[in-house]
Amino acid sequence: MNKPLIGVVPLMDYEKESLWMVPGYMDGISQAGGLPVILPLTDDNDDIRRLADLCDGFLFTGGHDVEPSLYGERRLDVCGETSTERDKMERLLLREVLALDKPVLGICRGIQFINAALGGTLYQDLPSQRPSDTQHHQSPPYHIPAHSDKIIKGSPLYDLLKDILEGGRLMVNSYHHSAVKTIAPGLEVCAKANDGLVEGLYDPKRRFLLAIQWHPEFDYKVNEASRRIFKAFVGASK
Repeated sequence: MNKPLIGVVPLMDYEKESLWMVPGYMDGISQAGGLPVILPLTDDNDDIRRLADLCDGFLFTGGHDVEPSLYGERRLDVCGETSTERDKMERLLLREVLALDKPVLGICRGIQFINAALGGTLYQDLPSQRPSDTQHHQSPPYHIPAHSDKIIKGSPLYDLLKDILEGGRLMVNSYHHSAVKTIAPGLEVCAKANDGLVEGLYDPKRRFLLAIQWHPEFDYKVNEASRRIFKAFVGASK
């Protein structure tokens, strides 16, 4: 059986003028039975349509902050570095992929971008806009859990993980300073941090659209929940 082809959005390094990739994104897909390919960073409509047709599933990765103008807010001093190139590409790509109802997995920036692109808003900086005792920006090593998330009963994520949850909760790693504020129309919550912050979204009307705030690419080797998330995504892409 042919492995599903998974398009992975690249990360941008402006200082080195290069595109790059966290190995765990690629390896997490590979161990789940998929064939990952790094997408070119382009905003050419024809190229985006061809990529959307070519790949079976799409991973929206972590990286830069989402430009606040994308969700109708002015940029604050606490907003981090943004990437105009990624914002443009991902907006075009997400539109095409959703039109084809192809599986989508969003991780960290991925959940933030998907929510913003579909009409939601974001906290530009949690420490200043939504302070909390919960550790949302941990130090290495990143495979160590930082806090727990409540996985919402009745959601596909709950069904996927229910036999390994402890009291309906999942320990997760955490490395972000932006986060979902208001939820985009059509999306539903599937995970919340122990301080109430939204950390998981899905679209019940689509074949597979799951976006999470934590980082399975850093802990899939030691975390069964992360392996299941990658496997469910790749399985939906077959």
